[in-house]
Amino acid sequence: MTRPFLKMNGLGNDFVVVEARSAPFSPTPAEVRAIADRVNGVGCDQLIAIDKGEGADASVRFWNADGEEVSACGNGARCVGWLLMQAGGTDVATIDTRAGRLIATRAGERLVSVDMGEPGLDWSQIPLAFAQDTRALETSLTEEPALTVAPGCVSMGNPHVVFFVDDIATAPIATAGPVIERHPLFPEQVNVGFAQVLDRDHIRLRVWERGAGLTQACGTGACAALVAAARRDLTDRSAVLKLDGGDLLIEWRAEDNHVIMTGPAAVDFAGELP
Repeated sequence: MTRPFLKMNGLGNDFVVVEARSAPFSPTPAEVRAIADRVNGVGCDQLIAIDKGEGADASVRFWNADGEEVSACGNGARCVGWLLMQAGGTDVATIDTRAGRLIATRAGERLVSVDMGEPGLDWSQIPLAFAQDTRALETSLTEEPALTVAPGCVSMGNPHVVFFVDDIATAPIATAGPVIERHPLFPEQVNVGFAQVLDRDHIRLRVWERGAGLTQACGTGACAALVAAARRDLTDRSAVLKLDGGDLLIEWRAEDNHVIMTGPAAVDFAGELP
Protein backbone atom coordinates (compact mmCIF):
# COMPACT_ATOMS: atom_id res chain seq x y z
CA MET A 1 0.00 0.00 0.00
CA THR A 2 1.30 3.44 -0.87
CA ARG A 3 0.66 6.58 1.14
CA PRO A 4 0.48 10.08 -0.40
CA PHE A 5 2.65 12.86 0.98
CA LEU A 6 3.42 16.50 0.34
CA LYS A 7 6.95 17.86 0.32
CA MET A 8 6.83 21.32 1.93
CA ASN A 9 9.27 23.87 3.23
CA GLY A 10 9.38 26.90 5.47
CA LEU A 11 12.34 29.06 4.40
CA GLY A 12 14.14 25.96 3.11
CA ASN A 13 13.59 23.95 6.30
CA ASP A 14 11.93 21.03 4.49
CA PHE A 15 9.36 18.43 5.48
CA VAL A 16 7.61 15.31 4.26
CA VAL A 17 4.00 15.79 5.38
CA VAL A 18 1.82 12.67 5.64
CA GLU A 19 -1.97 12.53 6.02
CA ALA A 20 -2.76 10.19 8.92
CA ARG A 21 -6.42 11.05 9.56
CA SER A 22 -7.72 8.34 7.23
CA ALA A 23 -5.19 5.61 8.09
CA PRO A 24 -2.87 5.33 11.11
CA PHE A 25 0.79 6.24 10.57
CA SER A 26 3.38 5.23 13.15
CA PRO A 27 6.77 4.91 11.44
CA THR A 28 9.70 3.24 13.15
CA PRO A 29 12.91 5.25 13.62
CA ALA A 30 14.45 3.27 10.74
CA GLU A 31 11.52 4.14 8.47
CA VAL A 32 11.81 7.82 9.38
CA ARG A 33 15.52 7.76 8.54
CA ALA A 34 14.78 6.04 5.22
CA ILE A 35 12.21 8.68 4.25
CA ALA A 36 14.50 11.53 5.34
CA ASP A 37 17.51 10.13 3.45
CA ARG A 38 18.38 12.65 0.73
CA VAL A 39 20.09 10.05 -1.48
CA ASN A 40 17.79 7.03 -1.36
CA GLY A 41 14.61 8.49 0.16
CA VAL A 42 12.48 11.57 -0.33
CA GLY A 43 14.83 13.71 1.76
CA CYS A 44 13.81 16.12 4.52
CA ASP A 45 14.81 17.73 7.79
CA GLN A 46 11.65 16.51 9.54
CA LEU A 47 8.78 14.08 8.91
CA ILE A 48 5.30 15.31 9.89
CA ALA A 49 2.07 13.34 10.37
CA ILE A 50 -1.32 15.11 10.45
CA ASP A 51 -3.81 13.15 12.56
CA LYS A 52 -7.30 13.79 13.92
CA GLY A 53 -7.51 16.31 16.72
CA GLU A 54 -9.77 16.39 19.79
CA GLY A 55 -11.19 19.89 19.92
CA ALA A 56 -8.54 21.03 17.41
CA ASP A 57 -8.39 20.99 13.63
CA ALA A 58 -5.61 18.41 13.76
CA SER A 59 -3.09 16.68 15.98
CA VAL A 60 0.44 16.70 14.60
CA ARG A 61 3.53 14.58 15.25
CA PHE A 62 7.09 15.49 14.27
CA TRP A 63 10.19 13.33 13.74
CA ASN A 64 13.72 14.58 13.13
CA ALA A 65 15.76 13.11 10.29
CA ASP A 66 17.60 10.81 12.74
CA GLY A 67 14.31 9.05 13.58
CA GLU A 68 13.71 10.69 16.97
CA GLU A 69 10.17 11.97 17.63
CA VAL A 70 10.18 15.55 18.93
CA SER A 71 7.55 17.74 20.56
CA ALA A 72 7.65 20.88 18.42
CA CYS A 73 8.72 22.28 15.06
CA GLY A 74 7.93 25.92 14.32
CA ASN A 75 8.39 25.94 10.55
CA GLY A 76 6.57 22.61 10.32
CA ALA A 77 3.64 23.93 12.35
CA ARG A 78 3.44 26.91 10.01
CA CYS A 79 3.26 24.62 6.98
CA VAL A 80 0.59 22.43 8.58
CA GLY A 81 -1.39 25.52 9.57
CA TRP A 82 -1.35 26.73 5.98
CA LEU A 83 -2.57 23.32 4.73
CA LEU A 84 -5.40 23.20 7.25
CA MET A 85 -6.54 26.74 6.45
CA GLN A 86 -6.44 26.04 2.71
CA ALA A 87 -8.42 22.82 3.12
CA GLY A 88 -11.01 24.40 5.42
CA GLY A 89 -11.26 27.77 3.67
CA THR A 90 -10.57 29.50 6.99
CA ASP A 91 -8.12 32.06 8.33
CA VAL A 92 -7.42 30.25 11.61
CA ALA A 93 -6.34 26.69 12.43
CA THR A 94 -5.73 24.98 15.78
CA ILE A 95 -2.99 22.36 16.00
CA ASP A 96 -2.34 20.02 18.90
CA THR A 97 1.28 18.94 19.45
CA ARG A 98 3.16 17.18 22.24
CA ALA A 99 4.29 20.66 23.31
CA GLY A 100 0.70 21.95 23.56
CA ARG A 101 -1.90 23.60 21.34
CA LEU A 102 -0.74 26.05 18.68
CA ILE A 103 -2.91 28.56 16.84
CA ALA A 104 -2.08 29.44 13.23
CA THR A 105 -3.58 32.46 11.45
CA ARG A 106 -3.35 33.64 7.88
CA ALA A 107 -1.02 36.65 7.59
CA GLY A 108 -0.96 37.20 3.83
CA GLU A 109 -0.35 35.31 0.60
CA ARG A 110 1.32 32.08 1.79
CA LEU A 111 2.24 33.85 5.02
CA VAL A 112 1.25 32.29 8.34
CA SER A 113 1.53 33.48 11.94
CA VAL A 114 1.73 30.86 14.68
CA ASP A 115 1.18 31.56 18.36
CA MET A 116 3.92 29.39 19.84
CA GLY A 117 2.78 29.99 23.43
CA GLU A 118 4.94 31.04 26.35
CA PRO A 119 8.65 30.23 26.35
CA GLY A 120 9.98 27.98 29.09
CA LEU A 121 12.68 29.85 31.00
CA ASP A 122 13.21 27.78 34.16
CA TRP A 123 16.10 25.32 34.03
CA SER A 124 13.73 22.41 34.63
CA GLN A 125 11.62 23.39 31.61
CA ILE A 126 14.50 23.27 29.11
CA PRO A 127 15.33 20.72 30.66
CA LEU A 128 18.85 20.96 32.10
CA ALA A 129 20.57 18.28 34.16
CA PHE A 130 20.86 20.63 37.15
CA ALA A 131 19.89 24.16 38.20
CA GLN A 132 21.34 27.01 36.15
CA ASP A 133 20.57 30.64 35.38
CA THR A 134 19.07 30.22 31.90
CA ARG A 135 19.62 33.89 31.06
CA ALA A 136 23.38 33.18 31.01
CA LEU A 137 24.64 29.69 31.85
CA GLU A 138 27.34 29.34 34.49
CA THR A 139 28.52 26.01 33.04
CA SER A 140 31.00 26.13 30.16
CA LEU A 141 29.85 24.08 27.17
CA THR A 142 32.84 24.49 24.86
CA GLU A 143 36.44 25.70 24.71
CA GLU A 144 35.87 27.45 21.37
CA PRO A 145 37.33 31.00 21.68
CA ALA A 146 34.53 32.44 19.52
CA LEU A 147 31.94 31.19 22.05
CA THR A 148 33.25 32.74 25.25
CA VAL A 149 30.08 34.72 26.03
CA ALA A 150 27.79 32.63 28.26
CA PRO A 151 24.81 31.37 26.22
CA GLY A 152 21.14 31.55 27.18
CA CYS A 153 18.63 28.70 27.25
CA VAL A 154 14.97 28.72 26.22
CA SER A 155 12.37 26.01 25.71
CA MET A 156 9.90 26.50 22.86
CA GLY A 157 8.42 23.07 23.42
CA ASN A 158 11.89 21.78 22.56
CA PRO A 159 15.25 22.71 24.14
CA HIS A 160 17.44 25.51 22.78
CA VAL A 161 20.78 27.02 23.76
CA VAL A 162 21.67 30.33 22.10
CA PHE A 163 25.22 31.65 21.72
CA PHE A 164 25.74 35.32 20.86
CA VAL A 165 28.64 35.79 18.43
CA ASP A 166 30.39 38.79 16.92
CA ASP A 167 30.49 37.37 13.39
CA ILE A 168 28.19 34.59 12.21
CA ALA A 169 30.45 33.94 9.22
CA THR A 170 33.27 32.71 11.45
CA ALA A 171 31.18 31.00 14.14
CA PRO A 172 32.31 27.34 14.60
CA ILE A 173 28.86 25.91 13.88
CA ALA A 174 29.91 22.66 12.20
CA THR A 175 32.45 21.78 14.89
CA ALA A 176 30.83 23.08 18.06
CA GLY A 177 27.20 22.34 17.11
CA PRO A 178 27.26 18.53 17.25
CA VAL A 179 29.36 18.51 20.44
CA ILE A 180 27.12 20.95 22.33
CA GLU A 181 24.00 19.15 21.03
CA ARG A 182 25.02 16.11 23.10
CA HIS A 183 26.53 17.91 26.11
CA PRO A 184 25.66 16.20 29.44
CA LEU A 185 23.91 19.38 30.64
CA PHE A 186 21.08 18.56 28.21
CA PRO A 187 19.46 15.20 29.02
CA GLU A 188 17.20 15.45 25.94
CA GLN A 189 20.00 16.91 23.79
CA VAL A 190 19.60 20.47 22.51
CA ASN A 191 19.21 22.70 19.45
CA VAL A 192 22.22 25.02 19.22
CA GLY A 193 21.67 28.57 17.97
CA PHE A 194 24.39 30.98 16.85
CA ALA A 195 23.06 34.55 16.87
CA GLN A 196 24.66 37.78 15.71
CA VAL A 197 22.70 40.83 16.91
CA LEU A 198 22.75 43.34 14.04
CA ASP A 199 20.66 46.00 15.78
CA ARG A 200 17.72 46.27 18.18
CA ASP A 201 15.32 44.64 15.72
CA HIS A 202 17.49 42.40 13.50
CA ILE A 203 19.30 39.19 14.37
CA ARG A 204 21.32 36.99 12.02
CA LEU A 205 20.81 33.36 13.08
CA ARG A 206 22.04 29.91 12.15
CA VAL A 207 20.90 26.78 14.01
CA TRP A 208 22.42 23.36 14.46
CA GLU A 209 19.27 21.30 15.03
CA ARG A 210 19.39 18.19 17.19
CA GLY A 211 18.89 15.15 15.00
CA ALA A 212 19.04 17.15 11.77
CA GLY A 213 22.24 19.21 11.75
CA LEU A 214 22.59 22.64 10.17
CA THR A 215 19.30 23.57 8.48
CA GLN A 216 18.22 26.47 6.28
CA ALA A 217 15.87 27.72 8.98
CA CYS A 218 14.55 26.77 12.42
CA GLY A 219 11.30 28.35 13.59
CA THR A 220 11.54 27.42 17.26
CA GLY A 221 15.23 28.39 17.12
CA ALA A 222 14.28 31.86 15.85
CA CYS A 223 11.75 32.22 18.68
CA ALA A 224 14.32 31.09 21.24
CA ALA A 225 16.97 33.48 19.91
CA LEU A 226 14.66 36.50 20.13
CA VAL A 227 13.61 35.60 23.69
CA ALA A 228 17.23 35.00 24.76
CA ALA A 229 18.33 38.32 23.24
CA ALA A 230 15.44 40.32 24.72
CA ARG A 231 16.05 38.85 28.19
CA ARG A 232 19.57 40.33 28.05
CA ASP A 233 18.33 43.61 26.57
CA LEU A 234 20.29 43.03 23.38
CA THR A 235 17.14 43.59 21.30
CA ASP A 236 13.56 44.74 21.66
CA ARG A 237 10.77 42.18 22.09
CA SER A 238 10.12 42.12 18.33
CA ALA A 239 12.75 41.51 15.66
CA VAL A 240 13.37 40.13 12.19
CA LEU A 241 15.41 36.92 12.36
CA LYS A 242 17.56 36.55 9.26
CA LEU A 243 18.16 32.85 8.59
CA ASP A 244 19.94 31.13 5.71
CA GLY A 245 16.57 30.42 4.05
CA GLY A 246 15.02 33.86 4.59
CA ASP A 247 13.42 36.06 7.23
CA LEU A 248 11.04 35.36 10.10
CA LEU A 249 9.30 38.03 12.16
CA ILE A 250 9.29 37.07 15.83
CA GLU A 251 7.39 38.95 18.54
CA TRP A 252 7.49 38.17 22.27
CA ARG A 253 4.26 39.82 23.37
CA ALA A 254 4.37 41.65 26.67
CA GLU A 255 0.65 41.35 27.38
CA ASP A 256 0.51 37.54 27.57
CA ASN A 257 4.17 36.46 27.22
CA HIS A 258 3.36 34.48 24.06
CA VAL A 259 5.82 34.23 21.18
CA ILE A 260 4.38 34.88 17.71
CA MET A 261 6.22 33.65 14.63
CA THR A 262 5.32 34.92 11.14
CA GLY A 263 6.76 33.59 7.91
CA PRO A 264 6.06 31.76 4.62
CA ALA A 265 4.96 28.23 3.83
CA ALA A 266 5.51 26.55 0.48
CA VAL A 267 4.53 23.29 -1.24
CA ASP A 268 7.34 21.77 -3.33
CA PHE A 269 5.74 18.63 -4.78
CA ALA A 270 3.45 15.67 -4.07
CA GLY A 271 4.36 12.00 -4.10
CA GLU A 272 3.68 8.58 -2.60
CA LEU A 273 5.57 6.67 0.05
CA PRO A 274 5.98 2.94 -0.70
